[in-house]
Amino acid sequence: MPSYAGPAPARPADVAGTLRLLAYLALGIALIVLDHRGGWLVQIRDKAEWVTEPLRWLAGLPGRIGNTVHDDAATRTRLAEDNRVLRNALLISGARLARLQSAANENARLRGMLGAAERGELDVQLAPILNIDLDPTRQRLVLGAGSGSGVRLGQVAIDAGGVLGQIIDVKPLTSTVLLLTDPDHAIPAALARNGVRLVVYGRGGRLELANIPMSSDVKVGDSVVTSGLGGRFPAGFPVGTIAALRPDDSRAFLVGDLEPAAQLDRGREVLLLRVNESRGLGPGAGGSKGATPTESASQASTSQSPAPSPQAPTR
Repeated sequence: MPSYAGPAPARPADVAGTLRLLAYLALGIALIVLDHRGGWLVQIRDKAEWVTEPLRWLAGLPGRIGNTVHDDAATRTRLAEDNRVLRNALLISGARLARLQSAANENARLRGMLGAAERGELDVQLAPILNIDLDPTRQRLVLGAGSGSGVRLGQVAIDAGGVLGQIIDVKPLTSTVLLLTDPDHAIPAALARNGVRLVVYGRGGRLELANIPMSSDVKVGDSVVTSGLGGRFPAGFPVGTIAALRPDDSRAFLVGDLEPAAQLDRGREVLLLRVNESRGLGPGAGGSKGATPTESASQASTSQSPAPSPQAPTR
C-alpha cells in the first residue's frame, strides 16, 4: 500500500496565473465602480466610435454602390416598360379620338344638311358618295343611289351650304352628279341683295361670273343665289359669295370670282331634291324636262341681255 505523500507543491506558473486573474478581476471591478460613478468609459467609447465611423462607412461603400446600381437598373427597366405600355396606350387613344372626332364632324355635317332641308321644308333624299372625279376638265360625283332608289335625271344635288350640281346620268344602282365647277356647267343666278341677274360658269375647280355690265350694282362680298330661271334649279338656293371683281379683256364688262357656298371637295353624302310639281321643284318645274345642263343658263343669259354701258371705257 503506497504511503501518502501530501499535497503536490504549487508550481510558480500556476501561482502567477492566479495572481493575474485576481488582478484583472480587481481592475474590472474598479473600472465598473469608476464608470458607474463618473461615466468616463461612455465618453471614451463615444470618441472611439467617432474615430472608427469613417472606417465603417468606407468598408460598407462597395455594398451600397452595388445596391444602388442594382436598384437603378431595375428602376430603369421598369420605367422603360411602363413608358412602352403608356406610349402604346397613347397611340391607341389617339386613334380612337381621331375616329370619334371624325364621326362627330360627320354627324354635325349631316345634322346641318338635314337641318337645312327641314328649315326649307324640302323633300329630299340622302345619297352616299361612291366616287369623285375632280379633274379640272371633269368635276363629277358618283352616288350610291340610282333609279331603283327614285333618283331621276335632272335632280338638283345640295348640301348644308348650297347647290352642288345636278344629276346627269342615272343607272339602276348609281347616278352621276355634274358639279357646278365643271367646265360644261352654267347656272342662272341672281344677287341676293338686289336681284341683279347673273350667270355662274364652272371653270374646272372654281366658279366665275361673266359678262357683268360695268353699271351693275355688284360688289365684292355679295351673296349669289339661284334665280329659278330655266326651271332646272329652284330659286333661292345659295350658290356662292363674290370674292373678287375685275374687268374682262374688252374692258366693257366685269368678271367675278365666286367662292362656292357648298363644300364641293368634302363630305360623304349629298341631298337630292325630290320632284315636287306643286311647289315648282325639280327638273320639270317651269321648263322642259329634257333641258341640257347649259340650256337654263342660256335662257337666263338671253333674258339678261347685257350690253356695254355708254360710260364704259373702250379699248
